[in-house]
Amino acid sequence: MIDDFGITLLQMMENAGRNLADVVIRTVLAGLGGGPRGRRVVVGAGPGGNGGGGLVAARHLHNRGCEVLVVLAAQEDRVSDAVRHQLNILRSSGVSIEPAENVQKNKSFGEADAIIDALLGYSLSGSPRDPAATLIRAMNESGAPVVSNDIPTGIDATTGTVYEPAILATATVTIALPKTGLLSPDARQLTGDLYLGDISVPPELYLAVLDISVPTIFAASHVVKMPEPD
Repeated sequence: MIDDFGITLLQMMENAGRNLADVVIRTVLAGLGGGPRGRRVVVGAGPGGNGGGGLVAARHLHNRGCEVLVVLAAQEDRVSDAVRHQLNILRSSGVSIEPAENVQKNKSFGEADAIIDALLGYSLSGSPRDPAATLIRAMNESGAPVVSNDIPTGIDATTGTVYEPAILATATVTIALPKTGLLSPDARQLTGDLYLGDISVPPELYLAVLDISVPTIFAASHVVKMPEPD
């Protein structure tokens, strides 16, 4: 997308985060009544692209009136440039950002109306390590609904292997096309309701790079709910 079509990483990240925020509002917060204003959302964000999408979602939720807290699962000097860019926007907007170690000192996850899991995505290799592992356990123990970005943290996106610990999601918003790992029976136990989000991949890319023809999935909406597997 970047090299051949000139679609930037920040554009893709913006689309993914907007879709993630939409699903949080439509599927979790809407069930509480009264709209998103004043609802508490905690975003667990990692250092890479998955975390960047979560930070975009944090901004959209803040703009819709939510009280948003970001828990950053990395030292800021070790995050990607795209994540740093999103953090700077959030700080300018007055969104609260805390380091992961603070999660043990407060009840942020337990007091949330919704949690976003944007810790680790398809780059996961083996069991999540701290600080992500501690945050996964805190999210699972909170009792609040968790919406995962792309794939629940702790699942291998290609093989579907479930590592320990892994997020037990209420819903997952995977991007572009479903990851093969999401077809694993073990993984499906953790994904919750599965949604597919449009990040504006041109159909020509699928033909040129993957040699597959993809139908017009997003004709009616930027986000579609995937059917349950047979």
